[in-house]
Amino acid sequence: MRSQKLIPALALAAGLAVPAALATAPPAGATTSAANCSVAFYDLDASAVDEVDGKDELRLEVGSRLFPNSWVNMNAGSDADPVDFDYASVNLSSTSSLAFNLREVQPPIVKAGFNLGTYIVYGSTCAGLSTGQSVIVGGIISGTHDSYYEYNLRFRVTGL
Repeated sequence: MRSQKLIPALALAAGLAVPAALATAPPAGATTSAANCSVAFYDLDASAVDEVDGKDELRLEVGSRLFPNSWVNMNAGSDADPVDFDYASVNLSSTSSLAFNLREVQPPIVKAGFNLGTYIVYGSTCAGLSTGQSVIVGGIISGTHDSYYEYNLRFRVTGL
C-alpha cells in the first residue's frame, strides 16, 4: 500500500521540476529573427527573350560566381528551376544585400556575357524571418538589347 502513495508523489515531484526547466526556453510559438539567411535560386520564367533567333543562353551571376557551369537555354514560355542553375545558393547577413545578375551569353564563349538586369535581395528580408521560415522574393527583369525581353526571376530566402 505504501508504494501506491509513493509513485504519485514521485510523479508529482517530477512534474513540478519539468516546468522550471522549460521556463528557460522560449515560449511555444515564439519566434526569433534570423541574423542570416540562405538565398537560393527558385524559378525563372521567360515571357519574351532577347535574341532575335528566339532563344537566350543564360547564366546567373552572384558576386564573382556564375551559375550554371555552362548555360541555360530559354525560349519565350520557358521555365527554369533550381536544378537548371546548379542549385545556386548563397548566404546573406541581415545587414547586407546581394545582387543577382541575369546574363545573356554567346556560346561557345560563356563568360559573363551581357547583363540583362539585376535583382537585389536585401538582408532586411532575413531579419523578418524566423529560423527555418522562408519567403519567395523576386521581380520582373525586362528591357531591350537585341529585342524586347522579359523574365520573372524569383528566389527563396530562408532564415538561418
